[in-house]
Amino acid sequence: MCGIVGVLGDHEVAPLLVEALKRLEYRGYDSAGIATVHKGRLDRRRAVGKLVNLSDLLVHEPLAGKSGIGHTRWATHGAATVGNAHPHRSGPVAVVHNGIIENFRDLRAELAEAGIAPETQTDTETVALLTRMFMDRGMTPREAARATLAKLEGAFALLWLFDGEDDLMIAARKGSPLAIGHGDGEMFVGSDAIALAPMTDRITYLEEGDHAFVTRTGVEIFDAGGRRANREIARIQLDATRIEKGGYKHFMAKEIAEQPAVLGDALAHYAEGGAPNLPEGLDFAALDRLTLVACGTASYACMVAKYWFESLAGLNCEVDIASEFRYREPPLPERSFAVFVSQSGETADTLAALRYCQGRVAKIVGVVNVPTSSIARESDIVVPIHAGVEVGVASTKAFTCQLTALFLMALKAGADRGRLGRAEIAGHLDALRLLPGLVNQALAREGEIAALAELLAGARDVLFLGRGALFPLALEGALKLKEISYIHAEGYASGELKHGPIALIDKAVPVIVLAPTDALFDKTVSNMQEVMARQGRVILITDARGALAAREGTWKTLVLPDVSPLLAPILYAVPAQLLAYHTAIAKGTDVDQPRNLAKSVTVE
Repeated sequence: MCGIVGVLGDHEVAPLLVEALKRLEYRGYDSAGIATVHKGRLDRRRAVGKLVNLSDLLVHEPLAGKSGIGHTRWATHGAATVGNAHPHRSGPVAVVHNGIIENFRDLRAELAEAGIAPETQTDTETVALLTRMFMDRGMTPREAARATLAKLEGAFALLWLFDGEDDLMIAARKGSPLAIGHGDGEMFVGSDAIALAPMTDRITYLEEGDHAFVTRTGVEIFDAGGRRANREIARIQLDATRIEKGGYKHFMAKEIAEQPAVLGDALAHYAEGGAPNLPEGLDFAALDRLTLVACGTASYACMVAKYWFESLAGLNCEVDIASEFRYREPPLPERSFAVFVSQSGETADTLAALRYCQGRVAKIVGVVNVPTSSIARESDIVVPIHAGVEVGVASTKAFTCQLTALFLMALKAGADRGRLGRAEIAGHLDALRLLPGLVNQALAREGEIAALAELLAGARDVLFLGRGALFPLALEGALKLKEISYIHAEGYASGELKHGPIALIDKAVPVIVLAPTDALFDKTVSNMQEVMARQGRVILITDARGALAAREGTWKTLVLPDVSPLLAPILYAVPAQLLAYHTAIAKGTDVDQPRNLAKSVTVE
């Protein structure tokens, strides 16, 4: 969500900090700031809005120093104001923070008893105030930071900078990611390796509960028990951290267009030969149940996968939204896998759900796009989706790659459980290998889809309908549209229309029907007729046979290539993405960084 960066360098750090924060803009934010130490003096600059506002401020009010920390804030406690922006400072202490300090009100009461009053609405300021209080009592910065950490409850990544200390940063991580970068006589800290990539390719990831004392000569890391810890230095692939638009107007447009290539990459990893080539340990033969857990778009990928696991493998499958999962304390059979799906691998609710399942299930499986992420590191088995860096807040290529990985897992489950023979698996894999070409054909319809988007841009409400595995696609299509165009949209199972939502139908409400010619096509068409009988304006997305059979009376029809019915959700995701994208363009909204949203949601 928010972004953290810190530098102990040989050069002026203000430009480095701003440039690193730019690489974290994809996370979403509404204010930004930096703090530096110059000739022993701590100072800071903060601005509301985009980073260009902070850059403009620094032109008029430069900030010198070769030691510094920076932050992009996504408001939680307190509005997006300069006063609430990070870094927060109290006397000799400056702090930046991702996450939420859950007991900050209790800590404020404790500080009030000591005569210390907050100046902002934020939870983060409490960290700075506590640290200053301990330093006022004679503690060193290191001792004060440790004493502060002992009082904090919640999820956080923290980075401290101190007046008079131009060779010290203190970092801590609990529930929110933080990485240490190693340079030549320089050291770096970031909430994401992407931020550090131009400065170093040597990264140490702090583990849960770690805190670290960072100087230019290296880093001392201590675990949750206060014991010195050795953490591996990993080399990151700099190519994997590039976040260029490549000639496209928006990252989302680039990432939609990349789908044939990234699907091809995923298939090259997992679908060579006559059987899925998945990581060792994925044996579904003896399982009683599969539990799939995710948030947002990833949860819709799980809902599609439920159809696949149950129909192809006869495996009982439950799908849970991560933010609700652990709070209902679900019973989990010992002979079950828990599968956690996340693009970033850092989604706070999903990570918390994973930790609930530890020791309760046979295996924990992480389906992630970042193989160095927290979910990957804490899973027993990791299935990378090979989508490459995804910057646009509205997930596109990660979604289709998640679906591809989950479909291959369902094929493996069908084989392990004796439900699918070699010939059937080979047939499904052959169909899967056609997908990159079919997606290319769908992308070629972009002009038609853009014209449809112009029609949608004036709507206040839009409904998406689908049956079977296209029902989750209806939910996903609605989510995409509302995320970036701010049009209210809802997805429904077509058969549920008459149980309430049909009351919304009139000539002002466009209805988008996702209807490949599968076993449920005729039923979907019947539901579509119910809409048209009430003057509803139907946009039918189907294939050539479906268009021939059902386009009469529709407002508009978009024809996609034929696809295996099981794989239709992957192909039909593409027009849903393009429809949302071009509607947002028509409305003039911020496609890559829609209001109030963040790419990596690291708070509950």
